[in-house]
Amino acid sequence: MKHREARWVNGLALILVLSAALAMQGCMGQAVGNDQHDSEAAAEDPAIPVEAVKVINDDVAAVYSGTATLEADEQATVVSQITGVVLEIYAEEGDFVEAGQVLARVETDRYRLQVEQAEAALKRLETDFQRKKELFERELVSADDFEGVSAELQAQKAEYELALLDLEYTNIRAPIAGYISERMVRAGNLVALHDPVYRVTSYDPLLALLHVPERELRVLRKGLQVAMALDAWPGEKFAGDIIRISPVIDPATGTFRVTAAVKDHGDMLKPGLFGRVEILYDLHEDVPVIPRNAVITEDERSHVFVVGEDGSAMRRMVQLGYERAGVVEVREGVRAGETVVTAGKGSLSDGARVEIIDTGDQPRA
Repeated sequence: MKHREARWVNGLALILVLSAALAMQGCMGQAVGNDQHDSEAAAEDPAIPVEAVKVINDDVAAVYSGTATLEADEQATVVSQITGVVLEIYAEEGDFVEAGQVLARVETDRYRLQVEQAEAALKRLETDFQRKKELFERELVSADDFEGVSAELQAQKAEYELALLDLEYTNIRAPIAGYISERMVRAGNLVALHDPVYRVTSYDPLLALLHVPERELRVLRKGLQVAMALDAWPGEKFAGDIIRISPVIDPATGTFRVTAAVKDHGDMLKPGLFGRVEILYDLHEDVPVIPRNAVITEDERSHVFVVGEDGSAMRRMVQLGYERAGVVEVREGVRAGETVVTAGKGSLSDGARVEIIDTGDQPRA
């Protein structure tokens, strides 16, 4: 009886041990299965497709851009300095003339006769003066008589020279070199003293006049280089430099006046042309640059997503510098050789796996 009871107890203990072992094996199998499932699920998470570029070192210029209209630096209205009928026209609108070149001629006969009359009177007085001088030296005439003849001679010399000047004024001449921008008379017209007859405009150089916001006053200075693009000549650039900066701020507009001289090439520039002007006032050389579309700006802070070697994208704060032509300088945050995301940023979170589907060329500043 005692023997059978012992066997029953031993059998029950064996059953309990086997049950515990089976339960433990099931739990371990379930744990292994869960780990395997999690690994498979992680492996199945798709990488987010993005576009990215390498950070490079380049030069970035600081440029002020504005609009301006070209104006002539020198322009002169030519007037008639005598009264008379215009006989001949020698220059037409669009012609280039040199300083002193004859543009038109007014009737000369009357003024030539005045010269001859003044010359004859002058010769008579010169003869009279010589005779009176000899008599005065011999004390045969009074000092008053001699001085009177001498004064008449000087007055006649002046009249003769005025007559010569009027005769010269029958040739209307250009006071400056430039182009005839307007002709106001025709042959046969009567012109009076100081009537305008021509307008001459100098095209070299032409001036670009800008009204610049007052915040730029500290960075712009005389001598800075400018480049101007004109709607009339697409694809062409015209160089120049700043020649004047007004020290006065217009209180109505908050701007100051900047004048730049623009150099022509190929006789392409004309007064009145409208265009865009860029003024280069600073240059940072060999600095890290990235495309502007790689930057995310939130709450006045700038970030980029940097792709690591493991294919994950990490959000990183950056400090930006100068920007030009879609490229921005990075003063802090990334360095040359790193990869930043340019497209697909909106789908990313910190640490997300990415797949770079395009590595376009980094634009140049």
